[in-house]
Amino acid sequence: MGRRRKPRGWPRYMEVKRLRAGEAYYWNPPTWARKAGCPLDARALGGEFSNAKAHCDDVLNPQFDAWRLGRSGSLAPLGPLVGSFDWMVSIYKAHPAYQERPAKTQTSYDAALALVSKYTLKNGQDVGSQQINSITPGVVDKLHSALRTVVKDGVQYDRTRTALLSMQVCRRAWKIAYRVKSSIVPAENPFAKMGLAYKPTPTKPVSHAILMQFVKAADDHGYASLGTAAMIAFYWLQRQEDIVSRLSWSHYRPADRPDVIRVWHYKTGEMVEVPLYDADGTSLWPDLVNRLDRASRHGTLIVTRDKPDRLRKIHLPWQIDTFRHRVAEIRTAAGIDPSNKFMGFRHGGNVEGAEADLTDAQLRALSGHKTTAALLRYAQATERQRRVGARKRLESRTKRGGLSE
Repeated sequence: MGRRRKPRGWPRYMEVKRLRAGEAYYWNPPTWARKAGCPLDARALGGEFSNAKAHCDDVLNPQFDAWRLGRSGSLAPLGPLVGSFDWMVSIYKAHPAYQERPAKTQTSYDAALALVSKYTLKNGQDVGSQQINSITPGVVDKLHSALRTVVKDGVQYDRTRTALLSMQVCRRAWKIAYRVKSSIVPAENPFAKMGLAYKPTPTKPVSHAILMQFVKAADDHGYASLGTAAMIAFYWLQRQEDIVSRLSWSHYRPADRPDVIRVWHYKTGEMVEVPLYDADGTSLWPDLVNRLDRASRHGTLIVTRDKPDRLRKIHLPWQIDTFRHRVAEIRTAAGIDPSNKFMGFRHGGNVEGAEADLTDAQLRALSGHKTTAALLRYAQATERQRRVGARKRLESRTKRGGLSE
């Protein structure tokens, strides 16, 4: 009996083996190539013919041809198997929908996707190596349930929010990959319509009294820059990353407007010119303006490390992680409850504005928020606001006829 002929379009060096569970495909370079030092090893391609063929045609054989023609320098990493979860993720990461995200967001998405990709299944394989057509809604539900907790040193910790983010990012990745490779990626997105919800714990607003307590401790311990950063967050409502990485002396009393501070909100793309003085010349932020006017300028940024670097002899910018650790140390030294986070200074400033009866428009004009909905996450409702609201309702009823008397 003659040798069985392969169908038209069968990729070079692809073989099929009939296993008990069904057919499985492999790419296997010829013997002469292995003896000649071919850097490409044999590779399992899974049981899906179209995906195995695509991986041979698009990845393995072009790489093999480049080696054979002496272009070894052009060999790129083989990457994940076509049709696998990791392959889907690679399609998403190459798309503008991912590439145009801020670096910080990309880092967060990478961690969320890796949490799913590296999860080990009962068969000992990780999710990343699985073919996406085997990932059903039922599989995703079990995966989400498993990711909601983690055990460290014998202690189980809740990570519901982390698991939710992973599911959300996987849903986006699947959606983009389907648009790019609809011939391989199933139309039904198993990460969609999961009905998941998470209500985060609101950030605790830091009061002005605690702000001053923190600033004093920072000054006393030689970290005046941390006190300055906290005051900027509270008064001028700027985010931590913008204060540490972007707020420069050129923004403070610029040559064309020495009566303002230009506060840049990178997240919303808003530049807010915050007035330093009222129309009658009254200083609107006296303690912070006096502090900045007296401060030494160690570089381009307003907030830098308080001591010069031992080797470079200059005051370097704060790195975010180091900044957070130092803030925690000063908070402890000041006897401030750990629940008062640095982001709470900005929340506290917004709450102070709300309690001062600023309108939504006035608050947004200072904070750089584009919508009232976004503002309300910061200007949280307080007991004082409720008392004032109740008092106004009482006065309104009394004026209409003394119904509450």
